[in-house]
Amino acid sequence: MDLHLHKIELFGCPIHSLTMQQTLDHIDQSIQQRKLLQHVVVNAAKLAKMQSDPMLRESVINSDLINADGQAVVWAAKILGKPLPERVAGIDLMENLVELANRRHYRIFFFGAKEEIVKKVVDKYSQAYSPDIIAGYRNGYYSKEQEPEIAQQIADSKADILFVAITSPKKEIFINTYKDIIKTPFIMGVGGSFDVVSGMTKRAPKWMQRSGLEWLYRVMQEPGRMWKRYLITNTQFIGLVIKHKLRSAKQL
Repeated sequence: MDLHLHKIELFGCPIHSLTMQQTLDHIDQSIQQRKLLQHVVVNAAKLAKMQSDPMLRESVINSDLINADGQAVVWAAKILGKPLPERVAGIDLMENLVELANRRHYRIFFFGAKEEIVKKVVDKYSQAYSPDIIAGYRNGYYSKEQEPEIAQQIADSKADILFVAITSPKKEIFINTYKDIIKTPFIMGVGGSFDVVSGMTKRAPKWMQRSGLEWLYRVMQEPGRMWKRYLITNTQFIGLVIKHKLRSAKQL
């Protein structure tokens, strides 16, 4: 599949116009060919932040495969005349890839989150599928001096898939610095997915996911920490959509 034929641009960010199944097929093909593929998802908050954070912007647009994680991104693309086939949520893609790993006998390295969280994730997938899919794991708390040792640990695991649950752009900088050592065919940043899989946080009900209200569910869970963040980023994102819609209307 030529990904260059399936791409739109939204607020300066390329997004691949792929379904979940097309994304999985491409990743599967890349792993089989042992080609390095770096993946990232974008939601409304990340697209808003990218407008003022050049390091985050570079880390995203330099990825090989970019999916629309948030329903709001799919809606914005449609409003601006650049429709995407569907939302490809990062956590759903991760869960599908774990199932694919079990079928294809791929092995996964889990990197990030607190020790007890990542251990729960590994234990859960080992029991649900098989311990054979686990190449290794490492928590996301480390010093700069430990980075080469961690990169070597991942490389020595001979993993086919690397899930990274540490913040942007820290994870992208780590991956770009050490990818020649790590040499894992598929690398994916998974945000807070380990927290959800471990049971530490709950995911929004399906109807809220479909309605683009997952952000509201997160605010309800952690109001003190989340309300201001989402108020700012959602307002910025809506402003971007309006600005670009008005600009395109003027060009008609």
